[in-house]
Amino acid sequence: MRVISGIRKGRKLAKIEGDRIRPTADRTKEAVFNILGPRIREARVLDLFAGTGALGIEALSRGARHAVFMDLNCDIIRQNLLLCRFEPHSTVLCHDIINDPLPDILKGQAFDLVFMDPPYTAGVIEKTLEKEGFVELLAPGGLIIAEHSGKESLQISLSGLDIFRQKKYSKTMISFISKG
Repeated sequence: MRVISGIRKGRKLAKIEGDRIRPTADRTKEAVFNILGPRIREARVLDLFAGTGALGIEALSRGARHAVFMDLNCDIIRQNLLLCRFEPHSTVLCHDIINDPLPDILKGQAFDLVFMDPPYTAGVIEKTLEKEGFVELLAPGGLIIAEHSGKESLQISLSGLDIFRQKKYSKTMISFISKG
Protein backbone atom coordinates (compact mmCIF):
# COMPACT_ATOMS: atom_id res chain seq x y z
CA MET A 1 0.00 0.00 0.00
CA ARG A 2 1.44 3.35 -1.06
CA VAL A 3 0.64 6.96 -1.89
CA ILE A 4 0.01 7.05 -5.63
CA SER A 5 0.48 10.72 -6.55
CA GLY A 6 1.23 14.18 -5.25
CA ILE A 7 3.87 15.46 -2.85
CA ARG A 8 4.24 12.09 -1.06
CA LYS A 9 4.11 9.97 -4.24
CA GLY A 10 5.57 6.51 -3.71
CA ARG A 11 5.58 6.70 0.11
CA LYS A 12 4.80 3.28 1.54
CA LEU A 13 2.16 3.21 4.26
CA ALA A 14 2.01 0.96 7.30
CA LYS A 15 -0.78 -1.56 6.97
CA ILE A 16 -2.96 -3.43 9.38
CA GLU A 17 -2.17 -7.12 9.47
CA GLY A 18 -4.88 -9.72 9.46
CA ASP A 19 -8.28 -10.05 7.87
CA ARG A 20 -10.09 -7.28 9.75
CA ILE A 21 -9.31 -4.72 7.05
CA ARG A 22 -9.85 -4.62 3.32
CA PRO A 23 -7.71 -1.79 1.92
CA THR A 24 -8.77 -0.04 -1.26
CA ALA A 25 -6.74 -1.46 -4.14
CA ASP A 26 -4.22 0.95 -5.66
CA ARG A 27 -5.91 0.62 -9.06
CA THR A 28 -9.30 1.55 -7.60
CA LYS A 29 -7.84 4.40 -5.54
CA GLU A 30 -6.06 5.82 -8.59
CA ALA A 31 -9.25 5.63 -10.69
CA VAL A 32 -11.29 7.42 -8.00
CA PHE A 33 -8.74 10.21 -7.63
CA ASN A 34 -8.50 10.60 -11.41
CA ILE A 35 -12.29 11.05 -11.52
CA LEU A 36 -12.11 13.65 -8.71
CA GLY A 37 -9.27 15.49 -10.46
CA PRO A 38 -8.89 19.14 -9.44
CA ARG A 39 -11.72 18.93 -6.87
CA ILE A 40 -9.11 17.65 -4.43
CA ARG A 41 -7.09 20.88 -4.32
CA GLU A 42 -7.85 22.81 -1.13
CA ALA A 43 -10.66 20.37 -0.28
CA ARG A 44 -11.78 19.70 3.27
CA VAL A 45 -11.87 15.91 3.56
CA LEU A 46 -13.61 13.48 5.92
CA ASP A 47 -12.28 9.91 5.77
CA LEU A 48 -14.79 7.61 7.53
CA PHE A 49 -13.94 4.01 8.36
CA ALA A 50 -10.41 5.22 7.59
CA GLY A 51 -8.51 2.01 8.42
CA THR A 52 -4.93 3.00 7.56
CA GLY A 53 -5.92 6.50 6.44
CA ALA A 54 -4.84 5.78 2.86
CA LEU A 55 -7.70 7.66 1.16
CA GLY A 56 -7.38 10.82 3.26
CA ILE A 57 -3.58 10.72 2.99
CA GLU A 58 -3.85 10.40 -0.80
CA ALA A 59 -6.10 13.48 -0.81
CA LEU A 60 -3.60 15.42 1.34
CA SER A 61 -0.75 14.37 -0.95
CA ARG A 62 -2.74 15.72 -3.91
CA GLY A 63 -3.38 19.10 -2.29
CA ALA A 64 -6.35 18.80 0.07
CA ARG A 65 -6.34 21.51 2.75
CA HIS A 66 -7.26 19.36 5.75
CA ALA A 67 -8.45 15.82 6.46
CA VAL A 68 -10.39 14.38 9.38
CA PHE A 69 -9.88 10.64 9.87
CA MET A 70 -12.37 8.52 11.82
CA ASP A 71 -12.16 4.87 12.78
CA LEU A 72 -12.43 2.62 15.84
CA ASN A 73 -8.66 2.09 16.07
CA CYS A 74 -6.47 5.03 15.12
CA ASP A 75 -2.91 3.86 15.84
CA ILE A 76 -2.05 3.00 12.21
CA ILE A 77 -3.67 6.22 10.96
CA ARG A 78 -1.48 8.28 13.32
CA GLN A 79 1.59 6.26 12.31
CA ASN A 80 0.91 6.90 8.60
CA LEU A 81 0.24 10.61 9.14
CA LEU A 82 3.56 10.88 10.98
CA LEU A 83 5.32 8.89 8.24
CA CYS A 84 3.94 11.27 5.60
CA ARG A 85 4.39 14.39 7.78
CA PHE A 86 0.71 15.32 7.48
CA GLU A 87 -0.11 15.67 11.20
CA PRO A 88 -0.50 19.49 11.00
CA HIS A 89 -3.09 19.06 8.22
CA SER A 90 -5.18 16.40 9.92
CA THR A 91 -7.44 15.51 12.81
CA VAL A 92 -7.85 11.93 14.04
CA LEU A 93 -11.04 10.82 15.80
CA CYS A 94 -11.31 7.37 17.38
CA HIS A 95 -15.05 6.92 17.24
CA ASP A 96 -17.69 4.31 16.42
CA ILE A 97 -19.64 6.05 13.66
CA ILE A 98 -22.02 3.09 13.27
CA ASN A 99 -23.24 2.81 16.86
CA ASP A 100 -22.66 6.29 18.31
CA PRO A 101 -23.94 9.76 17.38
CA LEU A 102 -21.70 12.05 15.37
CA PRO A 103 -18.96 13.54 17.54
CA ASP A 104 -19.56 17.15 18.62
CA ILE A 105 -16.23 18.24 17.07
CA LEU A 106 -17.77 17.70 13.59
CA LYS A 107 -20.80 19.90 14.19
CA GLY A 108 -20.63 23.08 12.15
CA GLN A 109 -17.97 21.71 9.79
CA ALA A 110 -18.55 21.34 6.06
CA PHE A 111 -16.57 18.84 3.99
CA ASP A 112 -16.00 18.98 0.24
CA LEU A 113 -15.19 15.26 0.02
CA VAL A 114 -16.34 12.44 2.29
CA PHE A 115 -14.74 9.04 1.76
CA MET A 116 -16.64 6.06 3.15
CA ASP A 117 -14.97 2.67 3.06
CA PRO A 118 -16.93 0.66 5.66
CA PRO A 119 -16.93 -3.08 6.20
CA TYR A 120 -18.80 -4.82 3.39
CA THR A 121 -21.89 -5.30 5.52
CA ALA A 122 -25.21 -4.44 3.96
CA GLY A 123 -26.76 -1.23 5.20
CA VAL A 124 -23.71 0.37 6.87
CA ILE A 125 -23.47 3.20 4.35
CA GLU A 126 -27.19 3.93 4.53
CA LYS A 127 -27.14 3.82 8.34
CA THR A 128 -24.25 6.30 8.41
CA LEU A 129 -25.90 8.66 5.91
CA GLU A 130 -29.10 8.64 8.00
CA LYS A 131 -27.33 9.75 11.19
CA GLU A 132 -28.71 12.97 12.60
CA GLY A 133 -26.65 15.86 11.24
CA PHE A 134 -24.66 13.80 8.73
CA VAL A 135 -26.02 15.38 5.54
CA GLU A 136 -25.25 18.82 6.99
CA LEU A 137 -21.54 17.84 7.08
CA LEU A 138 -21.44 17.96 3.29
CA ALA A 139 -20.55 21.36 1.85
CA PRO A 140 -22.58 22.73 -1.07
CA GLY A 141 -21.29 20.93 -4.14
CA GLY A 142 -19.62 18.33 -1.91
CA LEU A 143 -19.31 14.65 -2.75
CA ILE A 144 -19.52 11.41 -0.85
CA ILE A 145 -17.39 8.65 -2.34
CA ALA A 146 -18.65 5.33 -0.95
CA GLU A 147 -16.91 2.01 -1.49
CA HIS A 148 -19.04 -1.10 -1.13
CA SER A 149 -19.44 -4.61 -2.42
CA GLY A 150 -20.43 -4.88 -6.06
CA LYS A 151 -23.16 -7.27 -4.88
CA GLU A 152 -24.68 -4.58 -2.66
CA SER A 153 -27.17 -2.11 -4.05
CA LEU A 154 -27.27 1.18 -2.19
CA GLN A 155 -30.74 2.33 -1.21
CA ILE A 156 -30.51 6.04 -0.49
CA SER A 157 -33.87 7.49 0.43
CA LEU A 158 -32.69 10.74 1.95
CA SER A 159 -33.97 13.84 0.27
CA GLY A 160 -31.12 15.94 -0.96
CA LEU A 161 -28.74 13.05 -1.71
CA ASP A 162 -28.41 11.44 -5.12
CA ILE A 163 -26.15 8.73 -6.51
CA PHE A 164 -25.00 10.32 -9.73
CA ARG A 165 -22.27 7.89 -10.77
CA GLN A 166 -21.27 4.32 -10.00
CA LYS A 167 -18.19 2.50 -11.18
CA LYS A 168 -17.35 -1.17 -10.66
CA TYR A 169 -13.78 -2.33 -10.13
CA SER A 170 -13.59 -6.13 -9.86
CA LYS A 171 -15.73 -6.98 -6.78
CA THR A 172 -15.82 -3.36 -5.56
CA MET A 173 -18.40 -0.71 -6.40
CA ILE A 174 -17.64 2.98 -5.99
CA SER A 175 -20.73 5.21 -5.66
CA PHE A 176 -20.45 8.96 -6.05
CA ILE A 177 -23.18 10.68 -4.06
CA SER A 178 -23.94 14.39 -4.30
CA LYS A 179 -25.95 16.77 -2.23
CA GLY A 180 -28.74 18.07 -4.48
